[in-house]
Amino acid sequence: MRNPLVRYYGRGDLHFVIFSCYRRRPFLYTRRARDCFVKTLDEVRRRHAFRLIGYVVMPEHVHLLLSEPRKGTPSKALQVLKEKVSRMLRGKGKRRVPGQLSLPFVRTAGEAAAFWQRRFYDFNVWSAKKVREKLEYMHANPVNRKLVVHPQDWPWSSWSHYSRGERGLIQMDPIHESRREPEQMVKTEKSKNPHP
Repeated sequence: MRNPLVRYYGRGDLHFVIFSCYRRRPFLYTRRARDCFVKTLDEVRRRHAFRLIGYVVMPEHVHLLLSEPRKGTPSKALQVLKEKVSRMLRGKGKRRVPGQLSLPFVRTAGEAAAFWQRRFYDFNVWSAKKVREKLEYMHANPVNRKLVVHPQDWPWSSWSHYSRGERGLIQMDPIHESRREPEQMVKTEKSKNPHP
């Protein structure tokens, strides 16, 4: 059994999180799927009151740079986000359109279709240098994966906000409001399903 991952919450840090589709399958390969993810991300951000500093949606995984929600933890907000996206893209509860192709979600005996890996990676970001590093890493991801030649060609990221001052598909929040307050207490949460 793996050691449980300790997540540090309550310090006012930003969180750089990465989560993947089940077995790294490209369930976010289509424009429609990525657009759905971004729309749902904006809804969950408003509902859970966290600040979104940066993001990129890749065909099989997602990177987010976010603050802690006003209520709850990043873990809870991500759980809600992943559940909502999964339901929307699997069409749960909706009638299927005749002739429409469905995404090949994996099922095992007696198990519902899996969309996301259960775990996620979470790195506490505490300095301006680390914020820049994580944003540059995210925005270069589509280029490094050879999906596009330049980050401007991948609209499912926060690149246009930082490079051109444009809104993009979703409004980014100011970084300065996300900085830690020294008097905040440190809380930890142990995950039963740590990211490998």
